[in-house]
Amino acid sequence: MDDRARLKTLLVERSVRLGDFTLVGGARSMYYVDVRRTTMSAEGQALVGKLGWTLVDQRSLGITHVGGLTMGADPVAYAIAHRSWLDGHPVDAFSVRKKAKEHGLGQRIEGGLPSDARCLVVEDVITSGGSAMQAITAVHAHGATVAAVFTVVDREEGAGALMEAEGVPVLTLFTGRELLETARESA
Repeated sequence: MDDRARLKTLLVERSVRLGDFTLVGGARSMYYVDVRRTTMSAEGQALVGKLGWTLVDQRSLGITHVGGLTMGADPVAYAIAHRSWLDGHPVDAFSVRKKAKEHGLGQRIEGGLPSDARCLVVEDVITSGGSAMQAITAVHAHGATVAAVFTVVDREEGAGALMEAEGVPVLTLFTGRELLETARESA
């Protein structure tokens, strides 16, 4: 089994649930994907890092940093950063808080992101694109640029169009439809 097939199997086994769910934006769905159950596992981290970095590296985006809105983006960003170092092209990670800290340095972005960074904003699952847009806005406010958005799973419910309208390409490992079909076959 190749790495993509293995990651797909892990996602279906660990992260996909069939049923009746309310998503963060209030929409109803017949399936739910909690990608963190996969990206926080050792094997899932290794596979997401390898496949994510390969996809990003093939696009020659010239990124210097990878991160997104905490908490779903964190393990994905760290896995890609780790893999980039193993491959000899280090890209550092960062995390975007939902709001700036009210103590210490009062930062919204953690990880030492320089203002001249060229960033890959990551998501574990992207639906409407709201979380990715929050991260993009924070990165832009910091003075850095966004080269692309990367997601493990795109539910194909408007995020791609929103990102493209902002001039930001979306790189995707799996669609929600693809995982849903596999989950139904396995049930």
